[in-house]
Amino acid sequence: MSPESDLQSDLQSDLPEPERETTARILAAEPATPMMAQYLEIKRQHPDHLLFYRMGDFYELFFDDAAKASVALDITLTRRGKHDGADIPMCGVPIHAADAYLARLIRQGFRVAICEQMEDPAEAKKRGGKQPVRRGVVRIVTSGTVTEDNLLDARRHNFLAALAEAAGELALASAELSTGEVEFQPLEAAQVGAALARLAPGELLIADRLLQRPELFEVLGDWKAVLTPLPGARFDSESGRRRLAQLYGVGTLDGFGTFGRAEYAAGGALVDYIDLTQQGKHPKLGPPRRLSAGAVMEIDAATRRNLELAQTLSGERRGSLLATIDRTQTGAGARRLAAELAGPLTDPGLINARLDLVEVFVRDERFRSDLRAFLKECPDMARALSRLGLGRGGPRDLAGLRDGLAATARIRPLVLARPEAVAGSLLRQAGVDLGEHAVLVDRLARALAADLPLLARDGGFIAAGYSAELDEWRSLRDESRRMMAALQARYAEETGVASLKIRHNNVLGYYIEVTPTHASKLDYGAGGRFIHRQTMANAMRFTTVELSEIETRIGQAGDKALALELALFDDLVREAVERAEPIQRAAAALAQLDVAASHGELAVERRYCRPEIEDSVAFDIVGGRHPVVEASLPAGTSFVGNDCTLEPGRRLWLLTGPNMAGKSTFLRQNALIAILAQIGCYVPAERARIGIVDRLYSRVGAADDLARGRSTFMVEMVETAAILNQSGPRALVILDEIGRGTATYDGLSIAWAAVEHLHQANRCRALFATHYHELTALAAQLPDLACYTMRVKEWQGDVVFLHEVAPGAADRSYGIHVAKLAGLPKPVVARAEEVLEILEQGEAGSALTRLADDLPLFSAARRPTSKVSPPPPSPIEEAVKAINPDELTPRAALDLVYQLVGLARG
Repeated sequence: MSPESDLQSDLQSDLPEPERETTARILAAEPATPMMAQYLEIKRQHPDHLLFYRMGDFYELFFDDAAKASVALDITLTRRGKHDGADIPMCGVPIHAADAYLARLIRQGFRVAICEQMEDPAEAKKRGGKQPVRRGVVRIVTSGTVTEDNLLDARRHNFLAALAEAAGELALASAELSTGEVEFQPLEAAQVGAALARLAPGELLIADRLLQRPELFEVLGDWKAVLTPLPGARFDSESGRRRLAQLYGVGTLDGFGTFGRAEYAAGGALVDYIDLTQQGKHPKLGPPRRLSAGAVMEIDAATRRNLELAQTLSGERRGSLLATIDRTQTGAGARRLAAELAGPLTDPGLINARLDLVEVFVRDERFRSDLRAFLKECPDMARALSRLGLGRGGPRDLAGLRDGLAATARIRPLVLARPEAVAGSLLRQAGVDLGEHAVLVDRLARALAADLPLLARDGGFIAAGYSAELDEWRSLRDESRRMMAALQARYAEETGVASLKIRHNNVLGYYIEVTPTHASKLDYGAGGRFIHRQTMANAMRFTTVELSEIETRIGQAGDKALALELALFDDLVREAVERAEPIQRAAAALAQLDVAASHGELAVERRYCRPEIEDSVAFDIVGGRHPVVEASLPAGTSFVGNDCTLEPGRRLWLLTGPNMAGKSTFLRQNALIAILAQIGCYVPAERARIGIVDRLYSRVGAADDLARGRSTFMVEMVETAAILNQSGPRALVILDEIGRGTATYDGLSIAWAAVEHLHQANRCRALFATHYHELTALAAQLPDLACYTMRVKEWQGDVVFLHEVAPGAADRSYGIHVAKLAGLPKPVVARAEEVLEILEQGEAGSALTRLADDLPLFSAARRPTSKVSPPPPSPIEEAVKAINPDELTPRAALDLVYQLVGLARG
């Protein structure tokens, strides 16, 4: 079987073979009870999902679902009843804590079908017999379709994406259900990996036939954990076009842009899947935005990983470029910053427009601080609106819209009053997009109470005075409660039982409770005033006709008050959703202002400069710094800036120098400067002039891929092959230590050929770091190759790394000095120096023979280590050690200076 077939079979089944057989057997068996019959019928419709089956205040799981969930959630697996002669495995989670358990299951790759009770148990009883409560699946929760705040990271997007093929073309469609953003992107097969790396989708839908495409096999393997294969029929382009037109309520999508058949196929499959998982409910999706070819810098997954853009190599956000530059005040702003960093622009006009906006905040500290103070109080309107549209929102989401839109009313005049808010500027557009929302804000302010519950069904969220009818029902309900309190006091006085209480539960309703010792004081016999209801070990419970009448009034008033509140809530939600488009524009404008103000804060705090962006192949950095390394330095420590000019005559730099001297840092910092510049951010440099980079490639560091049977060297060669095959004149390439993972001559040969190919064929801007000093000979043959080195200084047998880049080539690697710094035993260091001296003095073959003949065996421990012993102290050092600064008078100090000068001059 081919690897492609293996991948397809793995992806098409979520269950191991024995579990699939068990599930099939259970579904085929005859159910024993009406409830189990209902459960199995629903399970047949969702065989690949964990079924959260609502029973009272719990979601229960049975059979294989229970076995898997108990392990994943670390909860107890129990047995209940019999089915087909065997005990039924069961576990459950309480309704009020379900979201926390859902989050854990989704993170582990499960898909969960939520099955709710669709009627009241009393209604089921009216149907007669032992009919179970009617239930149905109301939602399927998957990693790409979650919208709840507690299931999502407020500062990260969660994209649902679909990859489709039609008429020989590929396209990627993506939607963020929690914010309503939709994007289409036409692709070539070679661009799929970079496009997916940019989005990092939480779930990727794919036609099962694409799993057979050999050129996509490697890319899809990287995303296997989030793949959801679907039948090819769901990716029909004509059906997709109709679905999209129906979703947006238009006859044609031409008003949104010109889309190809593959984009219709991907977008239609996306909408179909949303409809399937949300059971007919749709979030308010914005119109699709088309990302045209070449609109963003192409950065493949390996480069993103090597440069640690969004997370470090260990998988943490802290220490990444994103974490270092993020000064945003809102979740929406943080998500926008992450998206912009993932896809730097390639249009100089758009980039400079962003830089103009940032410059406003750099120049005016008061405006920046005022705006950031307002933004800090802004809720996440986009996600609140999405939850309301899906029917999962609550009163606090309405309050979020109220507060967020109220903030826009304060921010808008500040923005539009700026002299820079001229027509065509992003500042002006943001001010316009903030919009006018006074009517909705006023209604929500009048309607919502000060203290709001999480869920609408809890009631109490409509403010007093908003609805006269609701106030009447509440008054009646509250008056009845006061009557109940008065009744308890009267019964206690009349019976002489001071401990008498009137309590309530869901089974008995309201009841009178006394201890058994006081029960005789109540008249509860035949014809008595008190009617016996229940006897407990430590209590007896009664009721009265009067109590039942008051309970009926309370229940009716409470039910009618809650029903009216829910109706008012639905009306408020309806109005908010009808205004979704201007609310989404306002939320997007706030996010854009947040990102620009964040860049301004960063530029002032870190002394970043505005880059000059032009449509050329220039790359001229003066005093460039690594943003992450600089931010991590201790206070008072300065980063050594370096220039980098890639231009005709020196567009390919060959960088030599010892380890620990800063070669990798220098390589990475220039790539990061290019990225920051093209997202519209100021950069860590004294001056920067950058021609547009359309593709960025980085081969830095060493890693293996044991899951695919790849060695470190194989991974290096695969990444290098991608660079040499795809980079063009507008690309920026950084390569570090190509060829180091194999034999010396093999590695040198590969590095030599790679340098020639970059110079002659790719003709791109590149930084090539190496320890193969022989490559410097290429400078005489390749006119655009320039040699640079990391400066070092030797002092009394030690090496001082200056972290400065200078023209020229290193004459040695200083590897033994680095080994010494790392703490290798002194005998090992001494022997390494001897071996190096022999190798440098003779031809390779004869030198190796001499070394083998002189193998030290057990003499290593006895070998003198004079080569690494420190030199005896000089007279100056002896004189300095003898000084006691606290005892020096000014005259003695001057005499001492003359003495030291005399010693230094011999």
